[in-house]
Amino acid sequence: MVKIRLKRMGANKKPFYRVVVADSRRARDGKFIEEIGYYNPLTEPADIKINDEKAKKWLANGAQPTEVVKNLLKKSGIIE
Repeated sequence: MVKIRLKRMGANKKPFYRVVVADSRRARDGKFIEEIGYYNPLTEPADIKINDEKAKKWLANGAQPTEVVKNLLKKSGIIE
């Protein structure tokens, strides 16, 4: 199954995340299909940038977002 999920990046105790489309069997920070955005929780307010065209394309093709990514997509206005 294809999932839209977060890939952890950054230094120790200073994480930021890339929003990626990946096979659910792959490791969290492993190989992915496409990068569609990023999320930085350390800034105030949190910095969320997601390419809405790519996200909608993958959702239409059946990719399942994780709970955290679903919340980010709602905050970005991509899904209801």
